[in-house]
Amino acid sequence: MRFLIARWSGGRIPTVLPPRTGVFTLVFFLWTAVAAPLWAQDSVRIFSFSDYADLILRYHPIVKQADLIPADARTELLQARGMFDPKLASDFSRKEYKDKEYYNHWENSLKIPTWTGIDLKAGYDRNTGPYINPQYYTPDAGLVYAGLSVPLAQGLLIDARRSTLRQAKLLQNIAEADRQKLINKTMYDAAKTYWDWYFAYQQFRFTADGLNLADIRYRAVKQRVEIGDLAAIDSVQAKITVQERLASYQAALLEFQNTRLGISNNLWNENNEPVELPENAIPGGVTIPEPTQEQLDELLARANRQHPDLIKLDFKLQQLDIERRFRQNQLLPTVNVNYNFIREPVAVGKSYDAGWWLTNNYKVGAEVSFPLFLRKERGKLQQVRIKQADMRFDQQQTRRLITITVRQVFNEARALQQQAETQGQATANQLLLVRAEQQKFDIGESTLFLVNTQESKLIDMQIKTESLRAKYAKAWANSLYAAGGNPQQ
Repeated sequence: MRFLIARWSGGRIPTVLPPRTGVFTLVFFLWTAVAAPLWAQDSVRIFSFSDYADLILRYHPIVKQADLIPADARTELLQARGMFDPKLASDFSRKEYKDKEYYNHWENSLKIPTWTGIDLKAGYDRNTGPYINPQYYTPDAGLVYAGLSVPLAQGLLIDARRSTLRQAKLLQNIAEADRQKLINKTMYDAAKTYWDWYFAYQQFRFTADGLNLADIRYRAVKQRVEIGDLAAIDSVQAKITVQERLASYQAALLEFQNTRLGISNNLWNENNEPVELPENAIPGGVTIPEPTQEQLDELLARANRQHPDLIKLDFKLQQLDIERRFRQNQLLPTVNVNYNFIREPVAVGKSYDAGWWLTNNYKVGAEVSFPLFLRKERGKLQQVRIKQADMRFDQQQTRRLITITVRQVFNEARALQQQAETQGQATANQLLLVRAEQQKFDIGESTLFLVNTQESKLIDMQIKTESLRAKYAKAWANSLYAAGGNPQQ
């Protein structure tokens, strides 16, 4: 019986030995094939996790999408700064009825808001006509004016536009935290996909080795049956083992192919085009050092220092504090003083008395208002304070939850490291049993059933060892993610 599947999607399975190979050569091969690599080293390319993660950080669409979050926040900041843009305005109106001119009214103004809350104003007015309101009268040349508006109570220290701008600046930090959170989630999901691929490859490799061994043993037993050294029923037992392992191989191959597709799903190039994983690519190895208390302390410190959720809550609290100060300021009365000095336009090169201009030609005014009950203002302030208290509770709970989660996943990683180490030692001992059972079978002191049983157990233990190693890698990636980082950091 020839080995049924000679190719797979990721490389070639080595050709089995020809049927007429000597029995002792077959036995020697059986002793060594368990630990032998599935493919020749020059036919495969190792796709390491670091290379995989680097490609995702550079080209993955979700990572690029995350970069749009700060960009959107910058537009909010631009809009907030627009509230301090100088504003130029002009208004012209004219009335004429039954061939009779009533008035011409032309106003031009430039208003410049400042960060101090004071508004600078300048303009030019020209109003003419026999029926113009006397208060709007101007000389034929018009009047120019310059002045300012100063808030003396409400709006002096903070107003709506300064509050909005300060909060928009803090929004940049919130957006960066959201960006980092999305990248961390993408990298963590990608890490789980990679280590699933790693385990599927190892499982496929061991099941393929087991199938190859069973096929070689079946042909060896068949030769011994033909020369009368074994009973015919022994070849049936060997063939059943081949069929069972072939079924396991087919299931492992399916899982390996599907996990390869999962890896390809995360691969993109610089032109935003999807990239397929090369057929001869195999995953890199995984190291399982023992997690230490120093690493746990570092993870907890990192979580408290840079976890995106905590950063976001901290800056949101700062935003609410700005909003609180603004709402407190709204409790003050509105007291605005306006002053404009005015005069006719001066021709170029003509001198004028500046002192006379400032003291004799001006327009001054004051605006005072104050709600008697302040119910709207007090309600707004209380609402902000409630939001602050709610967010502080949320911050405390989030910090506690993050700390507990980091400890839980770290404990899981430490336990998996110990289990993987113990399972690896047990697997090495099982390999010794398989070799011993094979030697006993060759001298007639064991049965084919016992050999196959020990060998099947070895394959299961090898797969379990790699399963624990893959789980450890995912648990460690989860530890970094829980602490606010990603597996690439």
